[in-house]
Amino acid sequence: MTLEILTSPILQPVQHGFFTRKGGASSGIFSGLNCGTGSSDQSEIVAINRARVAAAMDAPVEALAGVHQVHSATTVTFDGPSSEKPKADALVTATPGVVLTILTADCQPVLLADAEAGVIGAAHAGWRGALGGVLSSVVDAMVALGAERGRISAAIGPSISQKAYEVGPEFLEEFLAEDPEYMRFFINGEGDRYLFDLPAFGLHCLRAAGVGDAEWIRHCTYSDPDRFFSYRRTTHRKEADYGRLISAIRL
Repeated sequence: MTLEILTSPILQPVQHGFFTRKGGASSGIFSGLNCGTGSSDQSEIVAINRARVAAAMDAPVEALAGVHQVHSATTVTFDGPSSEKPKADALVTATPGVVLTILTADCQPVLLADAEAGVIGAAHAGWRGALGGVLSSVVDAMVALGAERGRISAAIGPSISQKAYEVGPEFLEEFLAEDPEYMRFFINGEGDRYLFDLPAFGLHCLRAAGVGDAEWIRHCTYSDPDRFFSYRRTTHRKEADYGRLISAIRL
C-alpha cells in the first residue's frame, strides 16, 4: 500500500506532509505507518516506516530531525541533521535538506513556513503545550532566523476534534484562569463535562502570534481509525499502546 500524505495549500510551494497510518509496515494495534520510536512496536519495523517517510520527503533517513516531546513551550533550532533529540515540542530551521518532524496521536501537528525567507517550523501542540505558549514560541524562533510574522503560513494537521474531546470541569478552570475569554472554545457536554475545541484554540494562538495565514485541514484523529492513530481512542478501547503519526516539512 502506498503512503497517504495530506497537505495544505497555504504551505505551498514548501514540501511538507501530514502522513496518515496508511502504507506502513507495522501490524496489530500499530497497523500501518507507526513512526513512534517510543512505542512498544518493533524498533526495526518503526525504522522501516521512518525510512519510507524520508523517501517520500526526498531525503535520507538521517535528515529527519525530531525532538523528545514533553508538552512544553520549548523550541529548538536545527542547523543541520542531528541524531540528538532534545526535550522540546517545536523545532525550526533555515537549512535546506533538514526535514523537521513531529509525532502525534490526537495532539495538533503544526507545520509552518515563510517560503520567501526560507524558514520553516514544526510544533507538537497538545492542550498543555498550546496553553503554555508553544505556538508563539515556534513563531518567535522562526522570526529569529529571518522570517516575518505576516509572511508565515501555518497549517494544523489531523487532530482530535471538539465532538470527540470530552473534558472535566478542572480542565476548563485551568483555561479560564489563564483568560476568561477562553470559554468560547468549550461547549457543554453531558453532566459536568465539556467538549473542547483544540484546533480552534490552536488557530487562535497562531493568529495571536501574528502569522499571516493559518488553517486546520479538518481531519479528526479519533473519528477515523482507518487513517489515524488516536491516544484517546486507544484508551477508550483499553488497548495496550498506540501508534504515532508523523508530520514533516523541509526546504
